[in-house]
Amino acid sequence: MFALTFLGTSASVPSAERNHPALLVEAAGKRILVDCGEGTQRQLLRSGAGFRRLDRILLTHGHLDHVLGIPGLFSTLGLRQNSDVMTVHAGPDTLDIVIRMLGGLWGAGTAPIAVEFAPLTEGQVIDAGEFTIDCFPVRHRDTNSFGFSFQSPARRHLRPERLAELGVPDGPMRGELAAGRPVVIADQTIDPEDVLGPPSGGRKLVVIGDTETTDGLSRHVADADMLVIEATFLDRDASTARGYGHLTAAEAASFAAANAVQQLVLIHMSGRYRDDEISAEATKVFPNTRIAADFDRIVI
Repeated sequence: MFALTFLGTSASVPSAERNHPALLVEAAGKRILVDCGEGTQRQLLRSGAGFRRLDRILLTHGHLDHVLGIPGLFSTLGLRQNSDVMTVHAGPDTLDIVIRMLGGLWGAGTAPIAVEFAPLTEGQVIDAGEFTIDCFPVRHRDTNSFGFSFQSPARRHLRPERLAELGVPDGPMRGELAAGRPVVIADQTIDPEDVLGPPSGGRKLVVIGDTETTDGLSRHVADADMLVIEATFLDRDASTARGYGHLTAAEAASFAAANAVQQLVLIHMSGRYRDDEISAEATKVFPNTRIAADFDRIVI
């Protein structure tokens, strides 16, 4: 299960309703921030999420609307005497921007809290046991950008009717079978395949920040339960979208439809459009589309 809290859903210019980009993803007791736009620390408080157990940030790229909230967040965590080490994952160019920004405020190599910087290369970022996070390169102007794929594994559950038929009692034997190990009852070996059902329950969440194209991204997005992706422009302004390195709502929806995505959530909203305009363009192509608003919470 993944729980998402949208802390900032605006494009580069915030509005009274939408803050700069930030998304909190919670899974298996872990809390991970994707991007940290200006004002993210206040959005964490306003959403009720707070700062507890927040020790990892994934950055899609180094544009200021996605990273300017880091100094304020770190300053507050320092004042609260937070003892956790904050790990910042980003492309090397993005990390350089963050390191120089922190150094300009607190001196080279220093920050108000303990920080580790982890440069991204395509592949696995984290294996948390209950879920994994992979990253993949994304094209957005001249930036060193990445998207992220969160996946929890499908699991096979014991079939109660088969356990009863085979006389497997409650207790450790069932645990052994659930773990994939055979057990022996009255000189009869019972194989896990005899009592386990088909795989079920795996979830896939893909988060893509700013991107000028979806070319080459299908293998990372295919069959996702949810795709969170930008849609800064409408199709009538497609030429402007190309110039700024962004997608239109129609392009994001077409991409979701082509890759068997279950639900599409659009972010990075430009204040030049009304939500209903964006929704109308996207849902015409992909009906199961949602326009994210600040403080929306979605569980998959």
